Amino acid sequence: MRAAVVTAFGGPDVIETRDLPDPEPAAGEVLVEVDTADIIFVETAIRRGQHGGFFDVEPPYVPGSNLAGRVRAVGPGVPDEWIGKTVVGRGVNFGAHAELARTTTDLVEVPAELGLRTAVAVYGDGFTALMLEELAPPMTGQDVLITASAGAMGLLLIQLAHHAGARVIAAARGEEKLELSRVQGADVLVDYSKPSWEKLVLEATNGQGASIVFEGAGGELGTTAFSATKDGGWFSAHGAPSGGFAGIDPAEAARRGITVKGIMDLRADSTTTAVTGADVIARAVAGDLVPVVDKVYDLDHVADAHRALEDRTLRGKALISVRR
Repeated sequence: MRAAVVTAFGGPDVIETRDLPDPEPAAGEVLVEVDTADIIFVETAIRRGQHGGFFDVEPPYVPGSNLAGRVRAVGPGVPDEWIGKTVVGRGVNFGAHAELARTTTDLVEVPAELGLRTAVAVYGDGFTALMLEELAPPMTGQDVLITASAGAMGLLLIQLAHHAGARVIAAARGEEKLELSRVQGADVLVDYSKPSWEKLVLEATNGQGASIVFEGAGGELGTTAFSATKDGGWFSAHGAPSGGFAGIDPAEAARRGITVKGIMDLRADSTTTAVTGADVIARAVAGDLVPVVDKVYDLDHVADAHRALEDRTLRGKALISVRR
């Protein structure tokens, strides 16, 4: 099979397309002929050798997590009825950026009205977005700030907050990304490439700050977003494209009565949340989650997808088209 391979930790140039032996599904696994896979920002950090505390992977490895395609074979203990089904799911130890990928049986059949490309575009980001929706306080009538609002998950969070009846404040970099945020349902647009952008958030909330903050930018932007959070509010730090997750002082959060959910909290909560992959697909079919796909790269240009993520040029989702 053909696959993208991260040959060493480093920049995008370490990614090569290689011919590898076809994998065999182990007990409890399924082998999928991959049609399309997604790519998310954290994969660029893993490629650089960062986030070792979260992901145990060493080069050479095949990147990519979420995938959609057709089941070719099943391992011992898996019913043959899976064979031939069109599914979306997650690769075992990454591996999605390849013509064949092993998965667990935690798969979801893709409804014909949704399609493979839409299913994989919404699957991973949609799961996180629905988990955040479940963990956050009710959004109806609340001021909700969403940073990195023009990213794939930011746009889904805008949709969820808008459908819930929130007043959505979208923060992103530049007019094009803010316009995309507006189209998805944002009410207030804030360009955080400009100085003192948090003052615009405060002005839009009568000086109180946003009651709920979905912080997907990280770094200094995330810390600034925390300063624009209402006392007694709720704040999630789930994104790190700006150089690490937002660093929040627990003492200050306690003093201001703000509930903070860091990335480790979200990982822990994911073991008890009721959200499933089937929920994500059902919400997509219902129109509650509509992924915005900006660019599709083929298997020979996975490195270009990494560059686009790192350069912040994407407006929405990037996908990897595997099937030739």
